[in-house]
Parts: sequence; C-alpha cells; structure tokens
Amino acid sequence: FLVAFGLVMVLSASSIDSLKASNNSFATFGKQALFAVLGLIGMSLASLMPLDWWRGRAKFAYMISMLLQLAVLFIGIDINGNRNWISIFGIAIQPSEFLKVAVVLHVSVYLASRSRDLDAVATWKKAGIMMGAAMALVIFGKDLGTMLIMLVMFVGLLSLAGLPMKLLRLIVVASVVLTPVALTLGSSSRVGRVTAWLNPSAPDPNGYNWQSEHGMWAISAGRIFGAGLGESKMKWSWIPEAQNDFIFAIIGEEYGLIGALTVIALFVFMGITLFKIAKKTSEQYERLFVYGVTFWIIGQAFINISVVLTMLPVLGVNLPMISSGGTSMVATLMALGMVMGIERNNHRSPRLRVVGGKR
Repeated sequence: FLVAFGLVMVLSASSIDSLKASNNSFATFGKQALFAVLGLIGMSLASLMPLDWWRGRAKFAYMISMLLQLAVLFIGIDINGNRNWISIFGIAIQPSEFLKVAVVLHVSVYLASRSRDLDAVATWKKAGIMMGAAMALVIFGKDLGTMLIMLVMFVGLLSLAGLPMKLLRLIVVASVVLTPVALTLGSSSRVGRVTAWLNPSAPDPNGYNWQSEHGMWAISAGRIFGAGLGESKMKWSWIPEAQNDFIFAIIGEEYGLIGALTVIALFVFMGITLFKIAKKTSEQYERLFVYGVTFWIIGQAFINISVVLTMLPVLGVNLPMISSGGTSMVATLMALGMVMGIERNNHRSPRLRVVGGKR
C-alpha cells in the first residue's frame, strides 16, 4: 500500500516540475513506477532465497557495497552538494542504499557467530569498525542524512544484540557530541541551513529556510481533510524536491491532518509488525537482521517527517517507499523481502513453546 500510495503522490508532487523540465508531466512518475516494479520483483525473489544463501554471501555483499561506495568518492555524481551517486550504464544509483542492507546483514552474521563472546570488548570493537567504516565512506560524500540513518540503525541493532550498557552509553555520548560537529563540517550550505533552523526568525538572505517554511505552509493549508488529490499549490515550484524529501508536506496539503496521521500510523504499524517478527525468530542472525531493517526504515521515516515539521534541519532524507528515488525503493523492498523470507521460515518451523508445562 505504501508503494502504491507513494506512486500516486510522486505523480501529484512531480507533475508540474516534470512538465517544466521535459514537457512530460509523467516523466518522474514513469521512472518511479519502473523502479517500483523492479523493487517488487526483487522483494519477491529475495523472499524466496534460502536463508543460508544470504548468510554465506554476507561478507561478499559487504565488500562489494563498500567498494561501490568508495568509488563514489572518485567518480561519483554531485547532486545538491552531496556526492552519493554513481552512474552505471547511464543510470544513476545510490550505493549507500544497498550498503545499508549489506552492512546490517554482515554485522548480524558476525555477531551471531560470536554469540558466546558477547561479553568481550573485541567482539563489539570489530562490529563497530565494520559499521564505522561504512558510515565514514558515506560522510566523506557529504551525505549527512544517510549517515544519521545508519547511526540510528547501528545503535539500535547493537543495543538489541546485547551490547554492554557501559559501551552503549559511550556510543550514545559520542554520537551526541559528534553529530552537531558533523552537521557543520564539509559544507557551507549545511552550516547555513543549521544556523537558519536554530534561528528561524533571523534574517535569511540566502533562503536557507525557504524549503522548510513553504513545507509548513503546505501542511497548514491542508487543515483537517486536505485540499484534495492533485490540488496542492506548493508543488507549483514553491517547494524544492517536493516529490522527494518534502513529499510529506504535499501529503499534508492534499490529504490534510487525517492523511498525514494515516501515513504515520502505517509506519508505526510496520515497525510493530517487524518487531513481532524479530521476537519470534529463533535464528540469531536473522533476528538481528530484522531489528536492523526495522531501525533503518522506521528511523528514516521519523527523520524525514521531523525535517518537514521543522523538528530537525533539512538533511536530504527521503520517505521510504513513498518519496521519489529508484535505488532507495529497490533496496528497501529487497530488505523487506528478506524479512518476508525469515517470517515464512518462522511459519514452516515455529519455535517450540512451553504452555501449561507441555510442549
């Protein structure tokens, strides 16, 4: 439903800018529809693959994803100040999206293999190096938004994997201290956006708050029931990236408070469902993988919506399965397909449960 709803919203939000850019209102929608089909096919195939097949190729997938992300630093494409894309056969892809899947799978398999050594600092140190290396390659491309999503995903995964509280507190403190520093490094426009977000009433000659202000205008214009599908005024080039990072603002304008809350409720429901799947999964690496995917998707949705509601500065994070973005769509659906395969296996061989003293 989220994918189908996302296609409708991408068509609505992108039609005007697509018409201006290519004289075709359906240009952006057509690309997104193609990637949605590819993503659903990938999800189906991923759900049918044997779970041991994923385990045996976790390290290989991690290495290939890291090499692709490294290549971005040298031959990548700059979009809106971020170098996080690479062109393969004329198609721009975002390797960091596939890196999310690969690093969660690799770390989950590694921690499961060291299940008897979870009290050893060396175990968590190696896991931290795997994750830190991935985050470093992403932030070198100035993609702070993806780095923050990976940070949320990793902290959540490690905490549920049994990370000792002392180390968890150290990681949380370090994250709180270093994240504001990362916000202001490597990009003058990022410094301007953060400063403007902290001082919304201050003069803004460079228009850093333009996107956020018009996003809030769109949401307020929607009121309770919205202006109606296709009736957004802010999508007429008033909100940059209306079909991508700020698509939630168009949802709020066209569907109102009811529609916006419905989208939030769907992500909450998905998060609860994924946690339930993880809790009843007996294989440790599979359980950890589901936890990682949960923190990734729900954390990314929370950050995107928080940005639109001006609770966070603009970070360039899309709304999973709804915003325009082909690589993100395919990677997210493939990860969910792997979770579907895990859930199918849960039903085939359910764990023995003790009820009333009997199994």
